[in-house]
Amino acid sequence: MAVFWDHKDELEKYEFMMGVERGRLAVSLDILTDALALIGQHGVYCVSTRHPGQPALDLKAVMGGINDAKELIGSAMEELRKNKEATGKPNAQ
Repeated sequence: MAVFWDHKDELEKYEFMMGVERGRLAVSLDILTDALALIGQHGVYCVSTRHPGQPALDLKAVMGGINDAKELIGSAMEELRKNKEATGKPNAQ
């Protein structure tokens, strides 16, 4: 799997600091943040013809999806942290 090779150093660092599950989610957040920044830069050049000054509707939809994914990942990380603190085990229910 290329993602594990491409982000090897980041994965090792975050998995060591936060555990495997939360570390991988943290790297996922970083990747999504980078993608969001690229979409934002692209949005400067691809503006809506109906609403000048705003990104095109397709870019707006992609940005919304990325933000939603980041929110879900963040909430999953928080739940994993709470479970670990409550039980001392990473995946306790």
